[in-house]
Amino acid sequence: MAATLTGISSMATRQILTELGKAYRKETGQTISIESVGGVDAARRVRAGEAFDLVALADDAMKQLDTDGLLRPGSCAGFAKSAIAVAIHAQAERPDMSSEASLRAAVLAAKSVGYSTGPSGAHMLNLLRRWGIEHALSDRLVKAPPGIPVGTLVARGEAELGFQQLSELLDVPGIAVAGPLPPEVQSVTLFSCAVCATAANEAGARDLIRYLTSADADAAKRRYGMEPA
Repeated sequence: MAATLTGISSMATRQILTELGKAYRKETGQTISIESVGGVDAARRVRAGEAFDLVALADDAMKQLDTDGLLRPGSCAGFAKSAIAVAIHAQAERPDMSSEASLRAAVLAAKSVGYSTGPSGAHMLNLLRRWGIEHALSDRLVKAPPGIPVGTLVARGEAELGFQQLSELLDVPGIAVAGPLPPEVQSVTLFSCAVCATAANEAGARDLIRYLTSADADAAKRRYGMEPA
C-alpha cells in the first residue's frame, strides 16, 4: 500500500475533502491526510517548500502558484464552486437581503461586520468601496484571523453580520445563514486542486484529483453548500 497521500487546503473545502477523502480511501484503500488552514497560510506553506502531494485553494491563488512553478505542470483542475452568504446570530432577526439596496442598508445598520482573509472578504471590501461606505464602516469591520470561520465571530457576538463562503458557515453553532448575497452582487469562487511540485506521490495525487472532479463527488459538494465545477 502506498504511503499516506498528503495535502493542504483552505478551510472552505475542509468538509468536502474530509468526506471525499474517506470515500476515496474506502474505494481504493489509499490513506489520505489533508490539512485545512487559512488559505493565505496554505499558500505560504506551499511557497516555503513544505512537502505535500496535493494542494486545494481558490483558483486565483492556484494560478499564482502554478505561474511560480510550485505545481506540477498541467495538474490543476477546478472541482467546486462556492457562493458567498451572510451569517447572523441564531437569535437575531433576519435582515432583508433581497436586493443590492437592501443589503447595503443592512450593512450600514449593522453595529459590526465580520469578513475573512479569503476571496469572500476581498469581495465584501470591494462592495463597500463600490457603495461608497468603506470609510463610514472602517471602525465596525472585524477581520477573522486566518483559519477562523467568520461565523465564529458572529456566534461570539463580535460581529453582527458575517460575510463568508456558504460552505464555511454551515456547521458553525450559534449562527443562522441569513441567505446568499443577492444575484447582482454575488461572487462565486472556483476552488481548484493540483499536484504540488514537492509531491512524493504524484500518481496518487493525480488519481485523487480525478476522483474529486468526477460525478461521484458531486453530491458531497452540494451537501456542503458548493456546486460541482
